[in-house]
Formats: sequence, C-alpha cells, structure tokens
Amino acid sequence: MSSQPEGSQHSALCLRLMQLFPRVTRGMRRWQDHAAPPSSAPLGPRHIAALEQLRGGPVTVGELASRLGLTLPTVSGVLADLDRAGFVERHPDPADRRRTIVRIPCAQAALIGEWLDGAAAPLARVLDKLAPSEQEAFLKAMDLLETELRGQDPQC
Repeated sequence: MSSQPEGSQHSALCLRLMQLFPRVTRGMRRWQDHAAPPSSAPLGPRHIAALEQLRGGPVTVGELASRLGLTLPTVSGVLADLDRAGFVERHPDPADRRRTIVRIPCAQAALIGEWLDGAAAPLARVLDKLAPSEQEAFLKAMDLLETELRGQDPQC
C-alpha cells in the first residue's frame, strides 16, 4: 500500500502528464519538421492531418473540414499552403460545380506517404512496445481527454 493518499497520487499523475504533453508535442513537431519534404510553405500538424485524410482518396473540402473538425476557411487556408507546395490538387466536383474536390497528385503520393509514415515513426515505435490491451487503453484515454477538452468552455 502506498504512503501517499490516493488524491495526492492522482494529483501527481495529472501534474506529470501536464508536464509531458507540451514536451511530447514539441518533440513530435520537431520530428515531423525533420521528416517533411522540402516545401515553399511551412507545414505543420494541420497540414499533416489533412494529408493523412487525403491519403485515403479524394474528398470534398467540406468533407475534409468535417473530418478534421475545422472550419471551411481554416481548411481552405491549409489547402492553399499544400497547393502552393504542390502536395494537393483542387478541382470542381463534376456532379456539383459549387463543391471542390481535393486529392494528392499521383506524382507526389509516394513522397507524401513516406513523410506521413516518417512523421508517425516515433509514435509507432512506442505503441509497438505496448500490448494490444495497453494500446487500446492509451487510445481510449486520449479520446476521452479530447472529448473532455472539447466539451469545456474556457470562458467559464
């Protein structure tokens, strides 16, 4: 049995996690930047998330915004950066000219795939060290934290 009260252990765990998250985020960002192909525009986590969604095939801008949980103007800005870098193509939807379809150009697919796989490499190596049940628990905890943070109103 531990000599610390349970509340104290919980507080220490929360503090440790709060200290780790910014360091992990910075480390992942450095790794992603290192893995990124040369580009005329600086590319960050939103660009990676968009490309990861586009990796599965063409989608409309509206669908991409929905998948990413971002506004249309924000996604349009991300896509403009990716377009300038030559990593996406945008075309009017032949079925509805008001909509735009976005895709990764065939000529860039392999390069982007290598970048995305490289950007995720540290996370993949760590997850490989966990048992499947631990991986599920980790993912569940991250999903719950995201849901909790999304549901909070920072104005309160």
